[in-house]
Amino acid sequence: MAANTAKDPLRPGKAFASVFAILIGLAWVFPVYWMFSSSLLPNMTLTSSTPTFFPFGGSLANFEAVFAGGTFFTALRNSLVVTLLAVAFCLLFAFCAALAISRYKFKGRTSFVLAILFIQMLPAEGLFIAQYKMMSSMNLLNNVIGLAILYTAAVVPFTVWMLRGFVAGIPADLEEAAMVDGCTRTQAFFKITFPLLAPGLVASGVYAFLQAWNEFTIALVIMSEESVRTLPLWLRTFIQASATRETDWGQVMAASTLVAVPVIVFFLIVQGRLTSGLVAGAVKG
Repeated sequence: MAANTAKDPLRPGKAFASVFAILIGLAWVFPVYWMFSSSLLPNMTLTSSTPTFFPFGGSLANFEAVFAGGTFFTALRNSLVVTLLAVAFCLLFAFCAALAISRYKFKGRTSFVLAILFIQMLPAEGLFIAQYKMMSSMNLLNNVIGLAILYTAAVVPFTVWMLRGFVAGIPADLEEAAMVDGCTRTQAFFKITFPLLAPGLVASGVYAFLQAWNEFTIALVIMSEESVRTLPLWLRTFIQASATRETDWGQVMAASTLVAVPVIVFFLIVQGRLTSGLVAGAVKG
């Protein structure tokens, strides 16, 4: 009875924290709800001075208009190809670099780490001319391979920093103990160290995916042909209204919802794997 009485003073604080967390969650979800709700309403309702919080009487007309253009699936395919290539090569290069600077001492190691830090400080706009000329010289303009190369180069530096922390957090003694038990260095790495690095690889992959999927400015410079546009460039076509027609915000919101759905699905899938990987890594460690 005394123990229950001692816990009672903490309950109001927990209740307040729970309410506060719910309010923060609602504030985070509201823009997503507003986007989806607006995608079901006609443009006349969206441009009125009175906001409409619930899409009563809404329809799928905006989505039908978006699909009627016939360009969504082409842009979706281009975005998927570019993003998956960028994520795969980014993780490969960043993993090798993080392993090298965390496990081995070599000449120029400090300079290499500082170079990665300084590269992150460069504004992306300052590289557009050089990137355009480089892609043009290699005949990779309006090419998903060329765009994937630029995305990989843009995301690798920060990904190296992320993976470096995960690699440094795993003691090298684990590999040495496995080698004492008869494993080769390669076997010790893949059986002991690599499984513990899985959460870091997943987290880095999520970051690389989001950066490549939502990137707009580099794609705007490199991809000028309609057939190779990614989803952010495709979404821009709904915002650029002609001089005689106002922007149809219902279609803009419908197109934005379609662009966001793959990201939400991907994150929900990876989130579960990331959580299970972190728990497994903690138990193994």
